[in-house]
Amino acid sequence: MRLGLFGKGGADKAEAQEQAGRIKALMREILGLSDAAAIAVNEIICADPACPGSETVILVMNPGEKTKAFKLRMAMAEVTPAAVQDMLAAEGL
Repeated sequence: MRLGLFGKGGADKAEAQEQAGRIKALMREILGLSDAAAIAVNEIICADPACPGSETVILVMNPGEKTKAFKLRMAMAEVTPAAVQDMLAAEGL
């Protein structure tokens, strides 16, 4: 059961945490981020027909830098290394 606009509830919470951890590790590896950088990953579920359904939002907070926000138009479970690399390439990174 999905509650609200953010994340999942109940048994799905452990799966969401696992997927978020996987995406954080991908971002850290691809961008070469140190442990000092904080990364937040959330899946936003949009009920508006104009939305793609689920989006994965990634925030990278590196000390001394502006927070960078990235979006993938897919659920966290669908995020692949190639999708992350394509997203970062589109951002010029």
